Amino acid sequence: MGRRHSHALSLTRRALLAAAASLAAFPARAQPASTLFISHPATLAHDPGPGWPDSPARLRALFAALDAPRFAGLARLDAPPASRAALLRVHAPEHLARLEASAPRDGQAQLGADVVMNAGTYEAALRAAGGAVAAVDAVMRKAARNAFVASRPPGHHARAEAPMGFCFLNNAAIAARHAMGAHGAARVAIVDFDVHHGNGVQEIFWNEKNVLYCSTHQAPHYPGTGAVGETGAHDNVVNAPLRKGDGGEAFRAALTSRILPRLDAFAPDLVILCAGFDAHLHDPLGGLRFIEEDFRDVTLRVMEIAARRCDGRVVSLLEGGYVPEDLAASAAAHVGALMEG
Repeated sequence: MGRRHSHALSLTRRALLAAAASLAAFPARAQPASTLFISHPATLAHDPGPGWPDSPARLRALFAALDAPRFAGLARLDAPPASRAALLRVHAPEHLARLEASAPRDGQAQLGADVVMNAGTYEAALRAAGGAVAAVDAVMRKAARNAFVASRPPGHHARAEAPMGFCFLNNAAIAARHAMGAHGAARVAIVDFDVHHGNGVQEIFWNEKNVLYCSTHQAPHYPGTGAVGETGAHDNVVNAPLRKGDGGEAFRAALTSRILPRLDAFAPDLVILCAGFDAHLHDPLGGLRFIEEDFRDVTLRVMEIAARRCDGRVVSLLEGGYVPEDLAASAAAHVGALMEG
């Protein structure tokens, strides 16, 4: 076993022990008492280099926004790294081995046209996935009503065997499989409102009738998937593509006509949100025209169904959003809505 691998394992053991101690501060309750915010300083160490859209500045702005007095009631937890068992529920062993082996000691390593690692990326990715797992644990144990994970790098493009689109590990898929494998959830729904279609999530769950994947996204746009006719092997995929220039009115029409009725009828045991804020009107990586109130609105609509179907259990995972100030304002609107639930 190499020195780097030994160090990674010891880091994981230490962090898992610390996370277990932190979770103990949130005992299971008959009535969940709070929204849980999960992140970690390691998210800032993932730095693909100058000019890269997924920069550490995104999370610095978000952290500052959630330090405002109105968010004093948030429960907070440092994200642990995900266990290998949690990762292997979704990802091929070869993919995990490649990620670990590719992490450079200095500078950047390019794994693909839109995937770049530096020395801090591997730990950041492990903690992004581990934060998703910890959020599921807290919500399923009723230690929190709902949870928001400020994860970076994002995850919804990552495939089972390969990174893609700024994403290394598929945080939403890992969370869903953990809910089913560790907590006995019979049905999990994933609702994705990132400007880009979550091709990785759709692909991973294409053949799973007990996972519903619903997505609004701009089309045609990267990564080129997400057509209405892509419905999954069990009619378990619901795509509601939007056109460049669409704003909140078109977004709400897609939600009310296609996404929310299917979510309600599915009656999930847990709802996971792929909370991308790059549909904001100022975002350079998309062409939709959402404002902060649109992100608040979708959150409240999903929470209303979750309250009726699964005792309010919602886990939200940060995906895109590449103008730091707009990401911070949009995430603040989203988290504020979660806290109202």
